[in-house]
Amino acid sequence: MTKSVYEYHTLPNGIKIILSHTPSRVTYSGVYINVGSRDERGIEEGTAHFIEHSLFKGTEHRKAYHIQNRIDGVGGELNAFTTKEETCVYASSLSEHLERCLELFADILFHSTFPKNEIELEKEVVLEEINSYNDTPSELIYDQYEELAYEGHPIGHNILGSKRNVKRFTPESLKAFMRNHYTPEKMVITVSGDVKMERLVRLCERYFGGYGNQSVPNTRNERPEFRVFDRHVNRHTHQAHMLIGCEAPDIYHADKTAFSLLNNILGGPAMNSRLNVAVREHYGFCYNIESQYIPFSDTGLFYVYAGVDLDAQEKARRLICDELMKIAEKSLSERQLRLAQRQMIGQMAINDDFGMNEMQSIGKAYLSYEHVNTLEEMSADLMSVTTGDLLRVAQERFNPNRFSTLIYGN
Repeated sequence: MTKSVYEYHTLPNGIKIILSHTPSRVTYSGVYINVGSRDERGIEEGTAHFIEHSLFKGTEHRKAYHIQNRIDGVGGELNAFTTKEETCVYASSLSEHLERCLELFADILFHSTFPKNEIELEKEVVLEEINSYNDTPSELIYDQYEELAYEGHPIGHNILGSKRNVKRFTPESLKAFMRNHYTPEKMVITVSGDVKMERLVRLCERYFGGYGNQSVPNTRNERPEFRVFDRHVNRHTHQAHMLIGCEAPDIYHADKTAFSLLNNILGGPAMNSRLNVAVREHYGFCYNIESQYIPFSDTGLFYVYAGVDLDAQEKARRLICDELMKIAEKSLSERQLRLAQRQMIGQMAINDDFGMNEMQSIGKAYLSYEHVNTLEEMSADLMSVTTGDLLRVAQERFNPNRFSTLIYGN
């Protein structure tokens, strides 16, 4: 296994830099910002996502057309995404075009003007994105589940926001939100490619170093409380969509590694996951079944999703709950544990072999921990998990009285 070495640097204004040096003609670069939908309040809901769309619509130096062609015009790709707790602007390009990527990142993050005519057009795009979600039960169910699980807390509300909020966004409201949240000390510049650290630091100083740090209020003081619920929503669908889940460890919890392994055993991407074998392979009740573990900074979510035949939804629900309880009642054998650990290490290695995935994973990790473990360190951490650890964590988390369920179906 090739050992990865990450290089770090922090600019005087607080912007952090992380580099993974890889011998490739293609460089993947991005800026992670510690701002997401949970930082919004009331009429701001949906702002972070709308800003992510609108960053490409014009700056003090460029019109939308010039932004779109700055990276695409040399064969690269420019994009962005928003989550509950982060925003990321990123690009892929030939290594010789890294400078133009970094310069463009700085321009759109610190000089966006949000031209009114462009903003009005983008509102229509986001409204259609909301319509698309509402027409896709397999996606909408995740948003409603989180709204029910964290009712009344900012982390629970929809990343896209409401149509009403989107319609009333203005250039002034978007600029105000950026001034209050998109500040240097919340940013990590992350790069994977054939780049020397000295050059990367020099470029980052040139394009990012001139922006001063500022003190901003902490909007994440209140820890979200997970609510237990059992909700069935009547929808005219061809199959029943269900989510069954519970609260899980946050990103700083000592059980995070063990729970990640549990999740992979139960409903990870491999065909031999327990849920896939029990519900799809043995009974043919569904086409897609998977589990997800989403650790936030102060809480975490685990849920199982399945799209099943309408007539089989109760049977599928029982099978899912049975699998969760089995892993909490009987310890894995040492052989089963080693096979699961080896499988997950292989999955991590394959995922990080793609530069875009590595760039994003190290950026997110550095944003959260101010340090990034190498694949070897993560593998050693995973191999330290014992069968007793898995059984204890499963027993603590997989309690039927703590499961929350949401089902869409007739």
